[in-house]
Amino acid sequence: MKKLIAALAALTLLAGCGDSAGEKSSEKVSFGYIADFNGASLLAVADDQKLWAKHGLEVSAKVFTNGPLQITAMQSGDLDYGYIGPGAAWLPASGKAKIIALNSLGNADRVIAQPGITDLSQLKGKKVGVPEGTSGDMILTLALKKAGLTSDDIKRTPMDAATIVTAFGAGQIDAAGFWYPAIGTIKTKQPNLVELAKDSDFADTMAFPTAFVGRNEVAADKNTKVIQVLREAMDYRAAHPDETIALVAKLNKQPVDVVKADAANSEMLDAKTLDGYTADGTITKWLSAMGDYFVGAGKLPSNPDPSTYYSGEGFKK
Repeated sequence: MKKLIAALAALTLLAGCGDSAGEKSSEKVSFGYIADFNGASLLAVADDQKLWAKHGLEVSAKVFTNGPLQITAMQSGDLDYGYIGPGAAWLPASGKAKIIALNSLGNADRVIAQPGITDLSQLKGKKVGVPEGTSGDMILTLALKKAGLTSDDIKRTPMDAATIVTAFGAGQIDAAGFWYPAIGTIKTKQPNLVELAKDSDFADTMAFPTAFVGRNEVAADKNTKVIQVLREAMDYRAAHPDETIALVAKLNKQPVDVVKADAANSEMLDAKTLDGYTADGTITKWLSAMGDYFVGAGKLPSNPDPSTYYSGEGFKK
């Protein structure tokens, strides 16, 4: 009888472990992403390693061309989570979403120009394409300020990402605030384009963190599950960089060498590093510096306390 009781207890324990691992996905989650290494790597890993199911989630992923579009979808209730670059961080700072996790430090943004334009000062009076509210917008604004110019000094032309690729390649715009890997596509048509500015030019005053955001109305328990998936995916990405590049190439249907080059434009962050940056105040400094930029750029009326839209303790827990 004792052996029977012990056997039944063991079976019960195993069954409990199966349930806690979330083998049967129950909660549905809609997740937006951008089809580059920054935006897609953790989702590609989570899918391959079955992390969503492990934590009781069933994910429907949808690709977007930029962060602001995803936050618009969140506000309409069509999306639960998404990925944004640094240029869109003013949206959660203004209360339109919550940052649930940082992801990487980007260096993929550039101000590019047609051959013959060799200095930022030469952009005066030129037609410059920019995706509004994105990291392309951010790098352009910073670069113009560095050159002693403002948006009023150029023919600023709002465009979506796909239009910039086409317009620049056809010579319809003189310059653009844009990013890799899309710039790589432009280079196939205009290999002699000039890079006038990049994120790292401003590293002494500004970091460019990418992040995952959640809809304000999403329940806290779902946030906890999603954050746990992201943490585990981050650690896999840190330990298996080549495998992660291959997974992203498969997801985005891109050549591995293209994805590898894209990945080199950013510094990937893992969970332990982010926990340390939370503890020592580094992330607060990053977000506060970006808030100052957004106030100066007219995106925010004032710089809010980062704790109002990002909880580092929530990420650690």
